[in-house]
Amino acid sequence: MDEVVIKVAGMSCQGCVKGVTAALAGVPGVSDAAVDLAAAQARVRFDPARVTVEALRQAVEAAGFEAG
Repeated sequence: MDEVVIKVAGMSCQGCVKGVTAALAGVPGVSDAAVDLAAAQARVRFDPARVTVEALRQAVEAAGFEAG
């Protein structure tokens, strides 16, 4: 498993955190996603054989937030 920290812009509440967490957790190959509102970031553990970091960023953006 690999781990990446993705900056997430646009979150303003715990509902946003839940949305980003659900979006990331729904990506095949993700084993864990911890989203931190105060730090504006998501720490994601994933299988690099099944998913790319770019796909994780796209999942965040599809949920309506900016991924950096």
